[in-house]
Amino acid sequence: MLLTATMCLLAFGAVMVYSASSATTLLQGKGYADSYLVKFFIYGAIGLVAMRVLARDGVAKVHSITAPLLAVSFVLVLAVHIPHVGVSINGARRWIGPASFQFEPSELMKLALVLYAATLLAKRPRCVHDLRELTKPLLAVVGAACLLVFTQPDLGTAMVIAFTIAAMLVAAGIPLGRLGVIVGSVLGVVLVYALARPYARARLTSFIDPWAHASSTGFQAVQGQIAIGSGGLFGVGPGQSVQKIFYLPEAQTDFILAVIAEELGVVGVFALLFLYGLIAYAGLRAAKAARSLYSALIAVGVTGLILSQAILNAFAVLGLAPLTGVPLPFVSYGSSSLIVMLAAMGLLLNVAAGATGHVRAVAPPRARRSESRRWSADGSSEDRDRRGRDSRARRAGARGGGRAAG
Repeated sequence: MLLTATMCLLAFGAVMVYSASSATTLLQGKGYADSYLVKFFIYGAIGLVAMRVLARDGVAKVHSITAPLLAVSFVLVLAVHIPHVGVSINGARRWIGPASFQFEPSELMKLALVLYAATLLAKRPRCVHDLRELTKPLLAVVGAACLLVFTQPDLGTAMVIAFTIAAMLVAAGIPLGRLGVIVGSVLGVVLVYALARPYARARLTSFIDPWAHASSTGFQAVQGQIAIGSGGLFGVGPGQSVQKIFYLPEAQTDFILAVIAEELGVVGVFALLFLYGLIAYAGLRAAKAARSLYSALIAVGVTGLILSQAILNAFAVLGLAPLTGVPLPFVSYGSSSLIVMLAAMGLLLNVAAGATGHVRAVAPPRARRSESRRWSADGSSEDRDRRGRDSRARRAGARGGGRAAG
């Protein structure tokens, strides 16, 4: 189910990236009509290779490289702010590397934080009951990462990180009261940041009333809503969008959902959301059946990463959330996002395969003992089912023996 949904989203993305970019590429003289499609295939091929490798025994391999990967992510995110190293596009400094292959370090940071949180929570499962112990070092590291991403500025990626870590904390068993304290504190910081920074404040005011800023900060949001309204139920037809040519800037990335809605209508949007729903169902099912707490947390983290990014993008295009610049997973054009998301899906496939017995699920060596206590204390799904079957068998046997004796 996970593999089918992923491949369908990739195919969907290839078609829509070509549709959203071909006309503008020719009109603006930026290359051939299929330039973005060819790059999408190249990045997708790299991502599929990574997904294939990690789907075999990725959970066992990534544990040993989690700390170096997190350190490299922090270094790269810091390097974005160095002159002549970081690349500024549309007022944001989020990329490094040459124009032919620009890499966004915050994408790697998201996956590194998921692996780090899974490792820490698996080693210290009871830290979720102590806010001070949870803060040092998990929340401190996540907060530092979000702060660095904020300064790019990239509020959308910081929100995706926050939502994903919150989902992992819920899966680890954090009391809702403590989670509410953490969420309230984060929302307060975000609000202060949004009011203090002109860039974020402009995004917030244009979200509240985009039509009042239709010629400035609300232009893209308004054009996206027009595209959605123009599509109706079944759309104007593949390749027939008008908004993508003259009005929607970078339609193949952040606002590809608006092009989908205009060309394929509400039916096309619901088909896309259905595929994300399959990933949500299969990912959480794999987490429930995982053989170790570490694997379960990775499954929850990757599933939350994909879903939070997809929901945030959809809400921004529909006008239900401020514009954040978050791409649509597996569908939007983007080298960093596509490669990292496919690699993360490889880890999720590995957890799912281990849960069904096709691949041996390996827990981190230091976490196995504490995990076994946690799973036996709380009751994993596999252990609960086994204990339930055994106890029912014993009770049935006892009743049968009693009747036979009588």
